Amino acid sequence: MFSVDSLKGMFKGNAGREKTPVGLNLGGSTVKMAKLKVLSDKVELCGYSVEPTPLDLEELLRKIAHAHEISAVNISVSGQQAIIRYIDFPRMTIGELRQALKFEAQKYIPFPVADVSLDATILREDLPDNKMRVLLAAVKKEFLDQRLKLLMAAGLSVNVVDIDSLALINAFNHNYGDEESLKNKSVALLNIGSATSNLNIIENRLPALSRDLPIAGNHLTQRIADVFTIDFKAAEELKVAGDKPQAEKITAAIEPVVTKLAKEVRTSFDYYESRSVASVEKIYLSGGGSMHAGLKESLAAMVGVEVDNWDPLRRIVLAEGIDPVKVKAVSGQLAVAVGLALRR
Repeated sequence: MFSVDSLKGMFKGNAGREKTPVGLNLGGSTVKMAKLKVLSDKVELCGYSVEPTPLDLEELLRKIAHAHEISAVNISVSGQQAIIRYIDFPRMTIGELRQALKFEAQKYIPFPVADVSLDATILREDLPDNKMRVLLAAVKKEFLDQRLKLLMAAGLSVNVVDIDSLALINAFNHNYGDEESLKNKSVALLNIGSATSNLNIIENRLPALSRDLPIAGNHLTQRIADVFTIDFKAAEELKVAGDKPQAEKITAAIEPVVTKLAKEVRTSFDYYESRSVASVEKIYLSGGGSMHAGLKESLAAMVGVEVDNWDPLRRIVLAEGIDPVKVKAVSGQLAVAVGLALRR
């Protein structure tokens, strides 16, 4: 169930017989769902949901499943419960790699191997000195079991368990992977959630570095609440609305938080660039925490790299009955859910 083995294959498109896969992203503050219809010549969005995470999450999942006629989902994990490592191994087959990981994995993960579900895939086999680049992923079994029990209680089965970062890359490559301007380029995907941000550097469409950053949307909102002396909910509304009369004060208020985020991003870039001949040329933003009107300009100035938002539905057709205005308002929050639904 927990598998990254089709990682490279899933970047090549989703042609095939009609399917209606569902991606379910259980975030800290919102639950996001995307239901796709995958046809031979196109992918349609035939259902979606963005709901605040309630105290009774099981009941919300039941409602979503009933409203959209869902029985099975693809899910993902992130944060302290899951890790990704990029490791150079001697060149070997995937079967040999899986055998080797039984003895080698403990060197690379901070948890006892017995406590995690492990998987790996070969990213590159053309490194010098007969080496290959391997992506190793691990998730704590206890956390995964709890998540699966929750979904089962809500009447949902799980097809695939992924990592947020990999689902994000999948969605980006589906929508932008054929862009000539991105060929042989290194770019970063920064998905700003409520409590955690996912930073991923991709090099010619393949992941090269992944980090979970402890600075996210709630930190921006709390800073606005403190400066404006308002409650958290009012601060969230002010942040997203981009109130023009207050724009300069809002930008000034969040500057310390953006500075911390930019420092984390820049440190990651410096590490990547010290190990690669390439430099990161652009940052693509997504996630609910990225919707603050002045964020991308501030981040670009601090990191010294162009920053822009990207659309997870750019190459996905809206099915009849989907309101384009309503879905556009939340499309940036659907990136992980869309990537999960695109998972083959």
